[in-house]
Amino acid sequence: MSYTKSIPESQQKTCQQCQTDFTLKAQDFAFFNRFKVTPPRICQSCRLRQQLSFRNARNLYRRKDDTGKEIISIYSPDKQIRVLDQHTWRGDSWDPMNYGREYDFSRPFFEQISELMHEVPFPSLNNWDAVNSDYCNFTKGNKNCYLVFGGDFNEDAEYSGYNFHTKNSSDLYWVNKGEFCYELIDAESNYQCTNARYIESCVDVRFGFELKACQNCIGCINLRNTKQCFFNEQLSPEEYAKRVAEIDFGSYKAIEELEARFEELKARSIFRAYRMINSVNSSGDNLYNCKNCTYCFDIFDGAEDCRHIFLAASGLKDSYGSGHCGLKSELLYNSLSVYPSSNIIASWIVINCHNAKHSINCQDSGNIFGCVGIKNKQYCVLNKQYSKEEYEALVPKIMEHMESAPYRDKKNRTYVYGDFFPAELSPFGYNETFAYELMPLGRKEALALGFAWFDRPERHYEITLKNADIPDNIKDVQDDILNEVVECADMGNCEEGCTVAFKIIKPELDIYRHMRIPLPRLCPNCRSARRIRQRNPSLLWERSCQCAGKESENKKYLNNSTHFHGAEHCANTFQTTYAPGKPEIVYCEQCYQAEVS
Repeated sequence: MSYTKSIPESQQKTCQQCQTDFTLKAQDFAFFNRFKVTPPRICQSCRLRQQLSFRNARNLYRRKDDTGKEIISIYSPDKQIRVLDQHTWRGDSWDPMNYGREYDFSRPFFEQISELMHEVPFPSLNNWDAVNSDYCNFTKGNKNCYLVFGGDFNEDAEYSGYNFHTKNSSDLYWVNKGEFCYELIDAESNYQCTNARYIESCVDVRFGFELKACQNCIGCINLRNTKQCFFNEQLSPEEYAKRVAEIDFGSYKAIEELEARFEELKARSIFRAYRMINSVNSSGDNLYNCKNCTYCFDIFDGAEDCRHIFLAASGLKDSYGSGHCGLKSELLYNSLSVYPSSNIIASWIVINCHNAKHSINCQDSGNIFGCVGIKNKQYCVLNKQYSKEEYEALVPKIMEHMESAPYRDKKNRTYVYGDFFPAELSPFGYNETFAYELMPLGRKEALALGFAWFDRPERHYEITLKNADIPDNIKDVQDDILNEVVECADMGNCEEGCTVAFKIIKPELDIYRHMRIPLPRLCPNCRSARRIRQRNPSLLWERSCQCAGKESENKKYLNNSTHFHGAEHCANTFQTTYAPGKPEIVYCEQCYQAEVS
């Protein structure tokens, strides 16, 4: 093996995909040595893009599975892979070991596993323990949910992603524990709140940002433990009730006016450089209860000693360059969608496994290499069973072969042991995946980088309700709206996977009526894309605090308190997901807390 046994202070490399320079540090090499892998030849952004190009969470299609059964699947009918209904796939009516084969040392490894991927059936969805929630994916324990993706243990929720333990809610993204909530992003433990981001333990909030333990607030930013505030103005209960009575929240026009006023207030407000709650010696954003986690994003309920992790939950340790993982997993390297497992290298969708390398869709197994779809097995290579002694003798030879005879993709890029699956092996078009949602590319750009592209068939819906004819006020909406095919305001003229038209479903309508919310003007795909765009990229920039003493540098924000640096400009620097040149006024954590405490 050609991995570096010594640990250099740093090493400069050029990404073989995007051609930009990147630096590997001593902390990176410590992980490479621990996992006995060759240092990567692509930068972290391209590694993340490559992994996420294998994750289609929210694009669903009607097709037939291998048995001829009509199913809903994340694999469109044109995909050249075999698919089984997810319940059949998890059953005993087929045996993935029937597809086993000898390892061929005359051919690159990734060529061989590509063939196996096209022969072993994939499950139609990843939707575990669902009750009346058939149109969901990468979910567990949902009840009466529709188009929920990546969210677990919800009830009566629609059109949401990464929502957990929510009820009677719609259009959420990264929300935990909410009831009667709508259009929330990055929110925790709220009741009857709409159009807000970064709010926690709030009740009856509309249009909010960075609020905690607030109640009866409209259009407020950076408040703690307050009641009856209107665009950051403290009111008496009587005056607040009067202001609220003057607003018709059921009117789409009135909501647009409120949103415009709220955005104007945000432009004059400060933003915290990063969100790291109960986290020490860490860098990144949206980190909760983390320790020694570097360049990590969206980690919830704890992680320790990790580097370059994107999206993990409920405990993760000693892991590198992986995403969509957790549930007390440890020792993950360059892997995607791993729960709870240990010592996993360059694998995709691995559940309850240990010592798995370059494997796909495997569950409850251990000591496996290059396997697809196996369950409850040990000591397997390319779905072929070996004895413990045979396996332990064969695997090092394969690892050496992957180094000496690397796979070359159509762009002449090389892949060796420890590298994630080449993008050209993904069963999805780039524009079907989470990579596209997080890091959009046009068709020409995606193809130039070696990704596939899904040319969506033209939609020929018979629209029965033009967008301009949608009732302005929810009070004027009759039950027959459920029979209408509603035109999306974008009309397909966007890059968001617009469905051109959409329908209103009854649970959704019930929420709108209960909370006095006007009907949406965009299809669910376009609404989801707009929520995602409100979040910053998973990249860090070195910046300086923009607190200039008594006010912000641009003089748009006047400080409420005296900061530790007095009248002088704050000297603190930090890493933040707010790129230089963006309009937000970014304060360091010390200055920010001085303003909101």
